[in-house]
Amino acid sequence: MAEAMLGDHEQYSCSICLELLRDPVTIPCGHSYCMSCINECWNTNDQKGIYRCPQCRHTFNSKPPLNKSTMLAEIMEKLRSTESAQSLAGPGEIACDFCSGEMIKAVKSCLECRASYCETHVQPHYNVPALRKHKLVKAAVIPVCPKHDKLLEVYCRTDQKCVCMHCLLDDHKGHDTVPSTIERKEKQIKLTHSQTKVKQTMQAKEKELQKMKMDITSHSDSAKKAVENSKKVFSELVKLIEKKSIEVIEEIKAQEKADLDHGTKLRKKLEGEITELKKREGVLDDLLQTEDNIQFLQNYETVSSTSGSDESQSFPFQPYCSFEDVTKLICDLTGRLETTCTQEISKTMNKVSDLSTKRPPFDIVIGDRVRVKPSVVTPIHKWGSVTYSSVGVVKKIQGGLLTVDFPEQKNWTGLISEMDHVTGAGSDLSTKNGPFDISVGDRVRVKPSIITPKHNWGRNVTHKSVGVVKDIKDDDSVVVDFPGHANWKGILSEMELVTNDNDEIGPSNLDPSIKIGDKVRVKPSVVTPTHKWGAVSHKSIGVVQKIQGDSLTVDFPEQKNWTGIVSEMEIVASAGSEIQDESLIVDFPEHKKWTGLVSEMELVASADLVEIKVGDRVRVKSFIITPKHNWGGHVTHKSVGVVKDIKSEDVIVDFPKHKSWKGILSEMELVNSDDDFSGSS
Repeated sequence: MAEAMLGDHEQYSCSICLELLRDPVTIPCGHSYCMSCINECWNTNDQKGIYRCPQCRHTFNSKPPLNKSTMLAEIMEKLRSTESAQSLAGPGEIACDFCSGEMIKAVKSCLECRASYCETHVQPHYNVPALRKHKLVKAAVIPVCPKHDKLLEVYCRTDQKCVCMHCLLDDHKGHDTVPSTIERKEKQIKLTHSQTKVKQTMQAKEKELQKMKMDITSHSDSAKKAVENSKKVFSELVKLIEKKSIEVIEEIKAQEKADLDHGTKLRKKLEGEITELKKREGVLDDLLQTEDNIQFLQNYETVSSTSGSDESQSFPFQPYCSFEDVTKLICDLTGRLETTCTQEISKTMNKVSDLSTKRPPFDIVIGDRVRVKPSVVTPIHKWGSVTYSSVGVVKKIQGGLLTVDFPEQKNWTGLISEMDHVTGAGSDLSTKNGPFDISVGDRVRVKPSIITPKHNWGRNVTHKSVGVVKDIKDDDSVVVDFPGHANWKGILSEMELVTNDNDEIGPSNLDPSIKIGDKVRVKPSVVTPTHKWGAVSHKSIGVVQKIQGDSLTVDFPEQKNWTGIVSEMEIVASAGSEIQDESLIVDFPEHKKWTGLVSEMELVASADLVEIKVGDRVRVKSFIITPKHNWGGHVTHKSVGVVKDIKSEDVIVDFPKHKSWKGILSEMELVNSDDDFSGSS
């Protein structure tokens, strides 16, 4: 029982310092505290003359006398001795520096003594006046300066690292430095603000999630109801057709029976007439065979009068109409029903399709980073090795499908509507690197605190060099394209993100070969430019119009005044370069095997080589996010129409659902029969 009581640390802990009671005192309300803790608490309120219990908030008119509780102090000693005997330092735990033999777990570390103590050996720091001034912290490895072997207690804002007092006299002399406590408070305030923003964002996202769940449930219920109603309607339609089919068949059979009965009567009557005619033929034949002339003449009148008329009445079997006519009518009815059903079902299917076309337009293009939406339970083409946290790069887009290269799976196929854009350096594509998230495509540099990178500097790479992350390996290594060194290899922990706010690139760090007038394009190693693609692609070639710092403005055929980063570009042809004695042969439509000099020629974007004429079938190019004259009604990237008129750079197109749509020639592309998917428009 006593051991169980001693094992309950909480009831013997001071509610102020949260440690086991030291020199325990019990105040009049019944609560116990360390004598030093309650004294310090009340000393701050001496001027106000208000003394409250920190736990129950009971107020005393005067400061109660504080006397050490001897019995409680003995219990504390037993508890400490029991704890000290049982608490051995485990793997990863700090051991007491003064214990010999068994490694007893340390409970406190002294920043002045630079040593760690168990419960027994830390007692002098509580009892000896000279040691009471030392700063005790929870047992931990005490950080010391590797150069001076002194305690780290100053923060250098210039180099963004903790240093000792001796560092202020040499390596960090003249730097912006503050005590670590002050820097901690400032950064803690920033982190608190960030935490508040995260909580607010999280709450907003949770509300959005709840609404989304309700919307999804409602939409799902609506779809289920539509399915059930469709089944019911089509079932009733089938039953109606079956009923009418039975009625027609019964009518045909009834008419067949009536016609057959009438035919039977006519047949029997005709057979009777034939029998009578055969008898008459026999009588006539006998008379004609008679040799006696007198007998022949005497019987002639009798036979001649009984023979009747030579003209017999005809009773042909002639129905009003043939059943072949009925078959033809049924076939015609089938054709009309099929046409009507196809038209009406098409209207219904278009209505269903409108549910998706009314969603916000997707602006995902090749090169974008994407991941599967949280709302997607199972992608239409299954997960494979991909998860919700997987982030990949769009490799191909065709219709509503896209192909994505994920780190876990290459050439993964999914629907555009299933994917979310991943933007910014804080995306899940990133590999966690301390307080930063570094991703493929981010701009980085070596941290100022790194003296020599693990894989060395390489050529032309310095602390000021800014490059683009090309690849991140599983072993936390990173491949970076610097202006002066492509495919440079480093470690994630050595790198830091470079944003527009903290970018301090000097002119020496820029690619000196790029200047105004040069023809450039985006490097193949750049997944997504810092300022996004716009209408530009890796194949686009433009002319540099302006360079300011690390930024440059380029006129591409697809987009004027495009803004990019110098380090993301490569030269295709320098301005003013003189190429002599280099001839080339060109096949022009007007002149085959035309000969000229390279210096006389200029590149033409591939899109400009295709001539669009009136009558051609065209669609909006896939990389055009919004056409100059907007989309209009029912026109999408999938819509295929016929060119009605061309006026200068403007083009008039007749789409199936939007006649006389107006666009720009440079926004359109020809549609061949093998890639026509206008049926879905």
